[in-house]
Amino acid sequence: MTTLSIIIPVYNEYDQIDLTIKKLLQLKKKIKFELIFIDDFSTDNSYQKLNKIRKKNRFIKIFKNKKKGLGSAINVGIRKSKSEYLCIFMCDLSDDTNDIIKYFKIIKKDKNLHAVFGTRFSKFSKVENYPFFKLILNRLANNLIKIITLTDYNDFTNAFKIYKKETLNKLMPLVSENFNIFLELPLKIISRKYKYKIIPINWNGRTTGVSKFKIKEIGSMYIFTLCYCLLEKILLNKK
Repeated sequence: MTTLSIIIPVYNEYDQIDLTIKKLLQLKKKIKFELIFIDDFSTDNSYQKLNKIRKKNRFIKIFKNKKKGLGSAINVGIRKSKSEYLCIFMCDLSDDTNDIIKYFKIIKKDKNLHAVFGTRFSKFSKVENYPFFKLILNRLANNLIKIITLTDYNDFTNAFKIYKKETLNKLMPLVSENFNIFLELPLKIISRKYKYKIIPINWNGRTTGVSKFKIKEIGSMYIFTLCYCLLEKILLNKK
């Protein structure tokens, strides 16, 4: 059984796929892993390109999402993986692939850890090409969540984290349907008092393709997820 699965949701990333896989292949000399791509109803032949690449690489698996949306895609990836650890990585290659190695070594070394959360907003992190308006909204939202939830974490909304598969199974069901899945996961880890570690990571804005993140469409979803997880935390504490 592969110890690490890297789950990558894909929606219209035809021009990006080759570069992302090339960068991830460079890690093969340092750690063993499988790539699980979840095609989220792409309309640009992303799925067909992935299938061609898969035929030459046994460690690549591809599945089609059953219900459109990032939340559903992540659910599919979790179910399909049989690895001990799962890392969620976005196809746009904004996150540093070398941080996957850091994640994996930390969570594998400490058997009591359930997750490792990266933060792009540490004095030891390096962030480049972050659109100014989105950066301001990001910091306002994440710091507000940090205050409301009384936690020490400040980068909830970034997808790039690593988890124990066993722990993710215990978080089910995951109710978020879009980017808010990336808020639901760490909030549930924290509210259920699972052990996690925060480390600095690097980020560089995508250079190919177009971001799928739409602030106006996602804002209300984040609010719903925050309320849902806070309610869950209150109910869990009453037990």
